[in-house]
Order: sequence, then C-alpha cells, then structure tokens
Amino acid sequence: MLDPAETLTRLRTRGAALMRRGWGRRAARIAKRAEDIVDLNHTGLVVATLFFAWSVTPSLVPRDWLFQGLISGLNAAAGYGVGCVLQWLFHKWIRPRLKIETPPEWVRYVVKVAVVLTCTLAAAYMLVLSADWQREITGLMGMEGTTRAAYLRTGGLSFLVGALVVAVFRTVREMVRFIGRQLSRWVRVPPALAPATGALLLFVLILTLFNGVATRAFFAVANSAFSVRNDKMTPYAVQPTRPERSGSPQSLAKWETLGSEGRWFVSHGPDPMLISDVTGKPARQPIRAYVGLQSADSNTTEEELAVAELQRTGAFDRKVLVIVTTTGTGWVNSMSAAAVEYMYGGDTAILASQYSYLPSVLSFLADRQKVTVAGRKMFDAVYAAWSARPENARPKLLVYGESLGSRGSEAAFDGLADLRSKIDGALWVGPPNSNRLWEQFVSRRDPGTREVDPIYADGLVVRFAATAPDLDKPSADWRRPRIAYLMHPSDPIVWWSSDLIFSQPDWLSEPRGADVTSQMRWWPFATFWQVTADLTNAQGVSDGHGHRYGSLVLDGWAAIAAPPDWTLDLSEKIRTQIELAEEYERVVK
Repeated sequence: MLDPAETLTRLRTRGAALMRRGWGRRAARIAKRAEDIVDLNHTGLVVATLFFAWSVTPSLVPRDWLFQGLISGLNAAAGYGVGCVLQWLFHKWIRPRLKIETPPEWVRYVVKVAVVLTCTLAAAYMLVLSADWQREITGLMGMEGTTRAAYLRTGGLSFLVGALVVAVFRTVREMVRFIGRQLSRWVRVPPALAPATGALLLFVLILTLFNGVATRAFFAVANSAFSVRNDKMTPYAVQPTRPERSGSPQSLAKWETLGSEGRWFVSHGPDPMLISDVTGKPARQPIRAYVGLQSADSNTTEEELAVAELQRTGAFDRKVLVIVTTTGTGWVNSMSAAAVEYMYGGDTAILASQYSYLPSVLSFLADRQKVTVAGRKMFDAVYAAWSARPENARPKLLVYGESLGSRGSEAAFDGLADLRSKIDGALWVGPPNSNRLWEQFVSRRDPGTREVDPIYADGLVVRFAATAPDLDKPSADWRRPRIAYLMHPSDPIVWWSSDLIFSQPDWLSEPRGADVTSQMRWWPFATFWQVTADLTNAQGVSDGHGHRYGSLVLDGWAAIAAPPDWTLDLSEKIRTQIELAEEYERVVK
C-alpha cells in the first residue's frame, strides 16, 4: 500500500506534467500566435491601461462616448509608448544585474494571457465607473446623462485610435532603422551608432518642419481658410441703412470689409421701437461701430479709423461708450451688447474691432500677443479722444472682453490704479488663466477664500461671480468704478494652466465649485491633459456652466453700471428679450 504522502507527490508531479503538455501548452501556443500577429509589448499594455484609466476619470465638463473615445485612444497610445521605454530600460540596465532564472516559456505566455485579460477587464470596469461619473457631471449641469451600455463604445473606439497611433509610431521606427542602415552603408557610421544617429536626424527633421515650415504653413493655411469664412455673406445679415451703424452707406468702414462677425454685429440688435416696447420709455437708435481687418487703408490704422467712426456717429455724445475686445474671429457677444442698449434706452455706443481670422483656440496658440497689442492700441486711441473732451461732456466709459477678448482688454491697463483712473467700469467674462490682472487678483485673494470664489481686498473694487447673487458678496460696499469677473467653477478656459502638469491647483484642493464633481482628482500630467481636452468642449454644456455664461452678462452690467432708474422688473423683461434673441441667433447663424 502506497504511503499517502508519496501518493500526493505523484499526483502533483502528474498534474504538473499534464499542465505542461495540455492546457499550459495550448495556452502558450495561442498566446504565441496572438503575439506574433500584433507584436504586443505587455509592459506597454499595462501602462497603456493605466493611462486609459486616467483618461476616463471625471474632469470639468461632460463628454459623450465619441469624444471620450478619441481622447482615451490617444492617452492609451502614449501610455503604451511609455511602457515600451520602461521595459527597454529594465532589460538594458537592470535585468543583467539581477540573478533571476528565466521561467519556462509556457509560464511566460500564460502570464501574458493573464495580463491581456486583466487589462481588458480593468478597462471595462473603468468605463462602467466613467459612465456613472459622467451622469453625475451632467446632473450637476442639468443635462441628460449617458448610459453604461452606450459608454462602453468608448472602449472600442479607443482601441482603434490607440492602434492607429501605435502603427504610425512603428512606421516611424522602421524609417529610423532604414536611415540607420543607409548611414552604416554609405557614410560608414558604426552599426552600433547608426540607429541612434538615424533617430536623431529624423527627430531634427521633424522638429525643424513643425517649428518652422510646417507651423508657418499650418497657420497660413488656417488663416487663408478662415479668411474665406470671414468673407462669407449670409442672408440673415443685411447691410444697415441707418448712419449710426458701421457698414452703412454713410460709414467710413465699408460693409464688405467688416468680416462675417462684424456684419452680423452691425446688422442686428434692438432698435428704438423694440427698446421702448420692453422698457416702456422713449429710446434712441444705439450706435454700433465696427472695424474689420480689411476696413483701414494703407494710410490709416484700424485705431484711427475706429475713432473717426465714433466721431462720425456722435458716439462721444451718448451716455455710455463701451469698448469691446473681441475673440479671434471678431465675435461680439450679442447678449452683452444688447443688455447695455436696453439698460440705457439705446443712448449707447459700442465699439468692436477684429484682429484675426482665426478662432479663439487657434488665435490663442498663434496670435496670443496680437490680441494684447490690439486691445491696448484700440483702448489708448479711444481714450485719448474721450479724455480730450470736457469732463462734463464725456460718456461713461466701460470696457468688455470675453474669453481671449478679456486678455486683450486687460492688456490696456498696468494695474488696478490705472484701471480706476481711466474707466467707469469693466466686465470680463470667462478670463483665461494666463490673464495678467486676473492672476494677480486671484493669487492675492483674501485669506480663507477659495480660488473658484475669491474675494479680493474685501470686494471693495474687484469682484468675482459665477451667479448673480455672487455679485453682492461680501457686502453692499462696492466702490466705483467697479470691476467684475464672471467665471464658472467648471469653465476649463478659466482653469487651464501649464502648472497643472506638476502641481495641484487650489481649485482642486479646496472645496469644489457647485458644478464640479467631488470625484475629480489631480494627477501629475493626467489632469493637465484632461483639462486641455475639456477646452475643445467648453461650450458643449448648458447655460450657467462651462464657458456658457448666458444672460449672466446682464447681471454683470447691472452690477457695475446700472442706470439710476434700474429695477428688478426691468431686468427680467430685458433678460427675456435678450434670451429670445440669442436663441434666434443660434438657429440661423
């Protein structure tokens, strides 16, 4: 009779043999065939999964499955590359120093199968969590959420995008190897140095192209493409006939030169009859002056033409003069312009000008300095003409800028003292994090106040608001001239900064804003990339969130420059009217 211990030993040996000959070998063969086909780097796969998981964590604004799939695919491809580099470093420098026996081939392939399955399950689990996070974010913004089943499509799209990026990289790698072989053959570069030399040459070539020729070509093509759009005529923008508008037959700035956004701005807006209907009082025809990129001739600058246009229309004789610094394409927020015109019964003049053909995002990348130069030049020219008049014969001087336009509008002033000495009020909406004055006010905020809801110098001159009631904080003592910033906790344009790469911002370490999920976390590099991706979707949300400020601009104007007869009832009547006009613009423009 066999000893039980000996029997157990024989069974273990037999089982191990069967494992090697049976399931283990079959699994190894399957894994080997799969690996031969796709040539997977399994360390890269693990890091790619980690990067994918980071990419589906909650950010500032909600994302649909398509947008998330593109972002996650790029993230996963980047992670795969990092993993490949880590494995190469390990085998190059660490593995030779470790006395570790190489496991059997079948064990290695079984482990690889387990890695693939684990990564797949982990990615699916993260997608399920992400769908829940997205529903939470949309709920905070009053939007319809997604479903888990719909969001799982993100995984498939991410795989395709990631595979495409990896394929492109491998193509580049083969180019490097080819260059290396040619260098070794024709230039007699040592074989050991040829691949590195080839990579260096290719890198220098690509860098030169993208920093020089390619970059200039890209923005030249973009500028040309958007200039075509700038010249586009629409039947919903009709040349004005009243002399109070630029582009009219009497105007110094011709209709054809105003650009698409300029033509829309001067051809719309409330007329005296509509203003009287809303306010119940007599009204004047509002002045809207606009200068396009092609409006000035070789003998006149845009600033000189703008001042001449203001003088022609009698703008300096109105109650209020507003200088608007536009976004890249020359866009003016129609709700903001109309709000001032209703408030003052049309006894207003609004000046705007165009400084680029490019949309704000591209203009921010290529023409960041252009907006600051344009903003300062325009304000200085108008201010010189305004201040030359007798003090009792000047209109109230206000400045306005939204998004990138707020950067240009801020650039006209050296600091708070300069602001207070020159203007009667400033309203800046959705300011980019790089705005010089905004950054100074926020970084020097009163102790104990949050970055998303700062209080500067007890709110005596400068205030920040995400909602209308915020404008009344911290007290009723708000001295004139008043400066107001409108900014949402969920607006990525406000909170994007390169500092996110290495440091956690206060707005993520302090209690969150009302429309920012508590599940959002800061990770080095990852959060920077997440908020960068949010920039392209900043307006894909409901009003009152992200970069959509809606009729809050009316509350901003009322807070800094309300006329003496201002009432809450009049405010709501104007709000209804400008929201209806905004809806019409969204439909037809």
